[in-house]
Amino acid sequence: MIALQNITLQYGERYLYKEINATITSHDRIGLVGSNGAGKSTLLKVLCGLEEFDSGKVDKANYVTFGYLPQDGIEMHGKTLFEETETAFADILGLKAKIEEAEARLDEMDTSSEEFYETLELIGSWEHRLEDLDVGKLPSRIESVLLGLGFSTKDMKRKTEEFSGGWQMRIALAKLILAQPSLLLLDEPTNHLDITSQHWLESYLKSYEGSLLMISHDRGFLDEICNRTFELSLGNLYTYTGNYSVYERQSAERKELQLKAYKSQQKEIAQAEQFINRFKAKASKARQAQSRVKQLDKIERIVIDKEEDWVSFSFAPPPHSSQTVIKLDSLSKSYGDHEVIKDADLRIERGDRIAVVGVNGAGKTTIAKIIAGVEPFQSGERELGGATQLSYFAQHQADELDQNLTVLETMEEVSSGKNGTSIRGILGTFLFRGDDVFKKVKVLSGGERNRLALAKMLAQPANFLILDEPTNHLDMRSQDALQKALKEYTGAYLIVTHNRAFIDPIATKVLEVRKDGLTLFPGNVSDYLNHLDQLEAAKAR
Repeated sequence: MIALQNITLQYGERYLYKEINATITSHDRIGLVGSNGAGKSTLLKVLCGLEEFDSGKVDKANYVTFGYLPQDGIEMHGKTLFEETETAFADILGLKAKIEEAEARLDEMDTSSEEFYETLELIGSWEHRLEDLDVGKLPSRIESVLLGLGFSTKDMKRKTEEFSGGWQMRIALAKLILAQPSLLLLDEPTNHLDITSQHWLESYLKSYEGSLLMISHDRGFLDEICNRTFELSLGNLYTYTGNYSVYERQSAERKELQLKAYKSQQKEIAQAEQFINRFKAKASKARQAQSRVKQLDKIERIVIDKEEDWVSFSFAPPPHSSQTVIKLDSLSKSYGDHEVIKDADLRIERGDRIAVVGVNGAGKTTIAKIIAGVEPFQSGERELGGATQLSYFAQHQADELDQNLTVLETMEEVSSGKNGTSIRGILGTFLFRGDDVFKKVKVLSGGERNRLALAKMLAQPANFLILDEPTNHLDMRSQDALQKALKEYTGAYLIVTHNRAFIDPIATKVLEVRKDGLTLFPGNVSDYLNHLDQLEAAKAR
């Protein structure tokens, strides 16, 4: 369906891609993985023609259509939610033209070729789709997808400009799903979804008729959906058959085999060189020595893949705090007539490690903002402990960075009292090294911006951390590093996240956010879900 042929893209002396090759066929479910800055988002743009490259070719069949969901930056206005989503069907009539074009191409193909059978299959699916896309069915299909992604029936007539950035991304995702392109290119589609919407999208993508190439840093999501994995690393593209867990195992095995082959070859080379050096001056052995020289020249030397640098950091030792870090009493919050939180009580104590859960729209981000002191409320009290020093990482913290500052200037803004060496040391642990510190924020990838936002937190000592979706845009290794740092951190923290693999090993309490109040449960998110299951089972008796 699509072939990448020797794609090369170079920025200065750094190769983002060095003659990479890959193929994408019909019904592929591909997870695109790699560290932040490896070029994952750029590769999606290359595929759909939004990014130029230095050399090589993207070869695709004429019938292929792309549906691209970027990480962010989508804004819609002027239409209602339903009207905007309805624009996804503008190309229905174009299907007939595609079928006619593909049927004409069949006459030129070898009837025994794979392309012939793939084209027949696509024509069949298009004709089937035309039958399904009856005009009378479109409204119910639109509503079904929007409800699956977390919108309510009341939202259908709301103007799109009333929705936040995360909800705008959901609208864009809904349109792509309904348009059903040949290849869906999704850049971190779960970042703005709650657990229920993630589950719906997961089920939908499993049965999607087209192909999928997806960037995600959610292990569970990749494992459930993908049957292939592409890994970008230091300019190279490696392809694997299997989901993320299979990729991790196969990648480790590939590196181990490569190392064994390298060591074996080095031993062989050393023995040959030893023979040459020993006998090259002896007339009786000179011919054999010369033969060994020629053999050595012909050997294709195995080169060990370089290991990428890992993010490695730890939070500064927190200042001593009082037993009560923060307390909320009878707190209520509304947006106009819309009540979000009512009569909420909460006490967070020294050493608490809290995961925040709740259905979509329950007010998880709102309560995090109130606790952080950046969101006003209508009634009740918020009382900070006498020795509490808090640090807040907002859900869109990375988007709020000044785009025109350099990485170093961004850190200098919050690093009063620290010298340049100390600042660079912190940046180095987040993989901003050498000239990287002089890059403008606007040229950084989403993951790099998130790493910079986390680095800013390190510059300010705190004994209470509030983190709202800190793993969005972070690659797996950066998530692991953050998780490890939080395990070792001795202060209190409260984390809003839908990433269970990240939060479960470190949470000791779960804060359930509801419109009628807050409840604190012991244990992690899995313990909390088990508790809910037990309640449901008890009701069913």
